Amino acid sequence: MIKEAFGTGSTLDEAQQAAVTALAAPADADIKFDIIDHGKKKTLGLFGGSPAKVRAYYEESGAQDVVDYLVSIIKGMGLEQVKAEFTQEDNDIAITLDCGDDYGVIIGRRGETLDSIQYLTRLAANRICKESVRVSINVGNYREKRENTLRELAAKNAAKVLKYGRKVTFEPMNPYERRIIHTAVQAIEGVTSHSVGSDSERRVVISLEEGVEPTNPSGKGGRSGSKGNRQGGRGGYRNGSRSKNDSPKQAPNREPRTDEGAQKVSLYGKIN
Repeated sequence: MIKEAFGTGSTLDEAQQAAVTALAAPADADIKFDIIDHGKKKTLGLFGGSPAKVRAYYEESGAQDVVDYLVSIIKGMGLEQVKAEFTQEDNDIAITLDCGDDYGVIIGRRGETLDSIQYLTRLAANRICKESVRVSINVGNYREKRENTLRELAAKNAAKVLKYGRKVTFEPMNPYERRIIHTAVQAIEGVTSHSVGSDSERRVVISLEEGVEPTNPSGKGGRSGSKGNRQGGRGGYRNGSRSKNDSPKQAPNREPRTDEGAQKVSLYGKIN
């Protein structure tokens, strides 16, 4: 999107300065100029003459409009005291919200409200920027906290699979959370992961790698999917107590695993 402004002055320098002031561009904007009229000096300083005229312009990515759209959604939820900061790298826009102590309203149950807001903002970003744009929204460090929880769940359930040999199936997760589980599992020796189901019911399954034997196949526990074993939070199950020897070993460097087991994906890229 091109933003422009015009300025006039007795000299080109004055006209350019007037155009920049009218443009009110961000400090890091790459402002360019078109000279429309060089202007003419007055004869004898009294007669005729005309001012110089300049067009100043720069290309806006549309990220600020995306943020403004997001803020309008948040205010529509009744949270007037909201601030938003963003960073942009290529087609990735990362937005951080500050809503004081009211961020729980934005996050919602298990992050479902935040995911919905992020989805709507992404649709708006594609329309505003007229190209495919990836948008991530964070508030109250929720994403970091959720990622740590999911990594702990992945390690805990991987240990369970290694010990008893039974697969563990997580509850449905969005693509971002499934990717975290896949990434955590790929670093653990002896286990692998894949996704099953479709749409909102897609979930991650952790199982033993081919040729790997469980350490305690006849042991009790490790029943995945039973109602009595489910944790309160989404995406995991209770494992009971385990000894230090049950901790999974870190696998040697392996290629990043996806649902298909091969293709590398970026942080906000597509995962089935």
